Amino acid sequence: MANILLVEDDTTFATILDNFLKKKGFDVVVKYSVKSGIEALKAHEFQLILLDYRLGDGIGLEVLDALHAQDKVIPSVIMTSFNDVRTAVNAIRQGVFDYITKPVNPDELLMVVNEALEGKSAGKADATSKARKTRIDTTPGLDFVEGASTAARKLHEYIALVAPTDMSVLIRGESGTGKEYVARTIHQKSKRAGKPFVSIDCGTLSKELASSELFGHVKGSFTGALNDKTGQFEEATGGTLFLDEIGNLSYDVQVKLLRALQEQVIQPVGANKTINVDVRVIAATNEDLLGSGKFREDLYHRINEFEIIVPALRDRRGDFQQFVDFFVRKANEELGRNVEELASEVKEIFNAYDWPGNLRELKNVIKRMVLLSPGTKAEASALPEEMVYAIKRSADAPATAPSAENPDLRLHSEAHERKLIVDVLQKAKYNKSKAAQMLNIDRKTLYNKMEKYGIE
Repeated sequence: MANILLVEDDTTFATILDNFLKKKGFDVVVKYSVKSGIEALKAHEFQLILLDYRLGDGIGLEVLDALHAQDKVIPSVIMTSFNDVRTAVNAIRQGVFDYITKPVNPDELLMVVNEALEGKSAGKADATSKARKTRIDTTPGLDFVEGASTAARKLHEYIALVAPTDMSVLIRGESGTGKEYVARTIHQKSKRAGKPFVSIDCGTLSKELASSELFGHVKGSFTGALNDKTGQFEEATGGTLFLDEIGNLSYDVQVKLLRALQEQVIQPVGANKTINVDVRVIAATNEDLLGSGKFREDLYHRINEFEIIVPALRDRRGDFQQFVDFFVRKANEELGRNVEELASEVKEIFNAYDWPGNLRELKNVIKRMVLLSPGTKAEASALPEEMVYAIKRSADAPATAPSAENPDLRLHSEAHERKLIVDVLQKAKYNKSKAAQMLNIDRKTLYNKMEKYGIE
């Protein structure tokens, strides 16, 4: 049975999880801090990591940073409070397989653990290939909702327009909006549809790994290079290479990537020869690449021959019911359930909630709801308690003021925006990039709002 590392600083909760998982046949090593979790990674081999997001000496993602520094990839699941869902969704781009909200339901936990161990990720890759997927797609995808809203029509008009060309495409959008789905659809509608679609999650690649993963290496070129390795540019020749979260690539790798795109040649690490490649590159990001100050402007313009912005779920309310029906049907198939309708209270909560984690969060919430619904009707009791509570609290007190602990701009009305922006700018010492990050918006949006409200 799998060996699991559990890092949780609540000793009572850790004991409950430990006992539950051991009863299910898993071997569990429990640690209570970031430091001890990192030490455990050095001393043991694990098939899965369960991490609390907030720990006494840091955050769970620091354990994953240490894991990546060792050039290892192990499926990991973040356990977090409902209020940290937005952060948990963003953590997926750093290689987290999935997240689960507290209080943890045992059936839901077991489902997520088994899916992680089986490699059934909603967009992540298998551990043996350093979070990489290589797959040849030869038929149009049928497993999606196109939608009929204005935003959906515009999105698919852009896809249809750019797909037949060989232009490089930059897909922008919040975490969980379905950027890889857009990339796959472009590939499937292109002249390259019968060739490989290779997807790389740049968020999981260390600086050392990235060059080898993208361009390959020759035997003996660095410690651990025991054999020649074919890079993903070469694997994707004739097809499409999708670089998810491209903003995570180091400056040195960006230089090599620019050359590869400009000259259509690559040079494996340690090799003296170059290799010609024929690859269409589609990149994706959920951040302001130029505003970050870490991304080369010449590379930005090279990958951004055509830009597609994927709308957030809250901006696709006209498609919302289609997404709900789709995810309920999928969850019924996967879990052997027969949910046919949602209680009126569930519908009200769904409509009132702003879905910061977008489609990924909607999918997770619905899958949990279906799992906890033995009958044909899903009740509000099958939703996360904090979600229900947050909506009821919002209905009871709609005019709550922004708080320092939860300054997310989207949660507050326009009447509060100016004061909130000024307060956060002061807190960030007028570092606009930091302020935008704290407000969970990009820098361009922050600038527009500053101009709107006359903030100097």
